[in-house]
Amino acid sequence: MPASLRLIVGLGNPGSDYSETRHNAGFWFCERLARELGVSFTRESRYHGSVANARDAGVWLLMPQTFMNRSGQSVQALAHFYRIAPAEMLVVHDELDIPSGQLRLKFGGGLGGHNGLKDITAHLGTQDYWRLRIGIGHPGDRNAVIDYVLKPPRREEATEIDAAIDRALLAWPQLVKADFNAAMQKINAKPVLPKEE
Repeated sequence: MPASLRLIVGLGNPGSDYSETRHNAGFWFCERLARELGVSFTRESRYHGSVANARDAGVWLLMPQTFMNRSGQSVQALAHFYRIAPAEMLVVHDELDIPSGQLRLKFGGGLGGHNGLKDITAHLGTQDYWRLRIGIGHPGDRNAVIDYVLKPPRREEATEIDAAIDRALLAWPQLVKADFNAAMQKINAKPVLPKEE
């Protein structure tokens, strides 16, 4: 029986300067999930983040407020306090290597150069946690990546990312029951494009 999820971590950067940028896709997911679950975030300095307790679902939601490259400090603080194992965590983050509008749910694996994942892995001492990767596309030039992730998506990209988050939320009943195979089938399927008239 796979471990059930007890902690959902959305990655992003704190503050209004970053709230609309591609790097904050994990925050967008967490904020939408909190609305669906009817819970709200409070700032918790001991966890270096904004935290919501979705008691009915048996999960904590966490948005680290440490900036992306120090996300692990926040994740470790909350996970340690509540004795949450890495396998009971889902980390939701932006992903350059997936086109906008697409998603990938997977357990463990590489870090893809993502600074938030690197820091979480360093703090937890393992890569064995669930990730939900929200595609934001790639600028095509490695040197343009930092500028790209710290800018808002173009309007059509924003629409695709929104639709992807909608699809991920539809799989929430499977995720929360730890039916990861069913959740993967829903989440990892390519979106159906509307037919041309």
